[in-house]
Amino acid sequence: MLHTLSIGELGRSLNSGQISSVELTRHFLTRIERLNPAMNALITLTAEQALAAAAAADARRAAGEQGPLLGIPLIHKDIFCTDGVRTSCGSRMLDNFIAPYDATVVARLKAAGTVMLGKANMDEFAMGSSNETSYYGPVKNGTSCADASAGVMSAAAATAARLAPFATGTDTGGSIRQPAALTGVTGVKPTYGRVSRYGMIAFASSLDQAGVFAHSAADAAIVLQAMAGFDPRDSTSIDAPVPDYPAALEKPLTGLKIGLLREFFDDLEARNSALIHDALKIYRSLGAETVEVSLPHLPLSVPTYYVVAPAECSSNLSRFDGVRFGYRCESPKDLLDLYTRSRGEGFGAEVKRRIMTGTYVLSAGYFDAYYLKAQKVRRLITDDFRAAFAHVDLLIGPTTPTPAFAIGAKINDPVTMYLNDIYTIGANLAGLPGLSLPCGFVEGLPMGLQLIGPHFSESKLLNAAHRFQEATDWHRRSPRGYE
Repeated sequence: MLHTLSIGELGRSLNSGQISSVELTRHFLTRIERLNPAMNALITLTAEQALAAAAAADARRAAGEQGPLLGIPLIHKDIFCTDGVRTSCGSRMLDNFIAPYDATVVARLKAAGTVMLGKANMDEFAMGSSNETSYYGPVKNGTSCADASAGVMSAAAATAARLAPFATGTDTGGSIRQPAALTGVTGVKPTYGRVSRYGMIAFASSLDQAGVFAHSAADAAIVLQAMAGFDPRDSTSIDAPVPDYPAALEKPLTGLKIGLLREFFDDLEARNSALIHDALKIYRSLGAETVEVSLPHLPLSVPTYYVVAPAECSSNLSRFDGVRFGYRCESPKDLLDLYTRSRGEGFGAEVKRRIMTGTYVLSAGYFDAYYLKAQKVRRLITDDFRAAFAHVDLLIGPTTPTPAFAIGAKINDPVTMYLNDIYTIGANLAGLPGLSLPCGFVEGLPMGLQLIGPHFSESKLLNAAHRFQEATDWHRRSPRGYE
């Protein structure tokens, strides 16, 4: 079946003429039509544009062009601006916003010949840990129980259900790695600045980073190769050469030193811990060495993040005022009424909570007590990572504390919901690359293994993940009902 093939296998089939991109695109559009109504994974379906792009890819191939992504379908998270197509960020505020340009990520993948099938549902402005804050309703992740949360982004759930070979995502506090873990796919968050943020609607500018969901590290390497690189339109983009990620996948792991993060196991359930230790055995059998390391300030990452991120979101979201674009209330009495009601009606409860928190910590009299102190702790966390990487090549641990939880289980308890980010936030605060890959199941639900590396170590992360996936088959297991 076409939807079970890897990007590499699909590319070879396209290059050999066994299938056309139009045929491949129709296959995935049919699959979306059958499965998406129950999943609610897509906000916008772009069937006509997809078939036109597929025909163009076939014409490029007929003219002699080849490429690993030429004619391969994908789904974009609805946080990336797409020229002429609605970009909603999962919010009523942008329900009517038609982007007039492509984000750099979209443009680069389009240039590589990919075919956009649609835009994925998401937590409103990427604020949440369960895809329950979306204006368009929650997503069912399809990993064996219909009411299980998708974990932040439906792009991961759509990839797991094989609605597309891969999808784009963003990671501010774990929004690629967490949903990848909870849906049984591979998710890569690159180093901050490795992939352009231009055209990616901002939540927290010093934390946001674009990345990819795929079925394997090998597929993710192909996609990241096309996405990464310097962009002069993004002031935080790093002007540094992009390595050949696919070429590094087969390197042996002999001599690789992996650090087991002590703080990640303090409160981890025994069954989840057992999966990580089973993975460590596999890494040792592949030639890697494992040692225990400690990051003493890492437990402070959650409170630090929930000061820094809301502060930045309160600033970034101030542009949505009902004046220039987006939602506008009906019949405002005056300018203040326009601002107040447009923002009050356009934003959901979680976004309002974070805007208010951010405004508070930035206000006179509280800036030093909260925001400045959080930035100092952020530096301590970064220093802990730097010290650890002086002794090990990569860090390893769980991606999430638990498997996917039921929709509604935590939505009324924000603090409990925030604690779901406990293992992923540190990498964002330090700007480090991270990767989640499937490592087993707990009560039929997938769990993820997280790898974190020093800055610009994506090649090493992808290599370590690929070698693990060559020795296991967790990444090949489709959710029940989505084979």
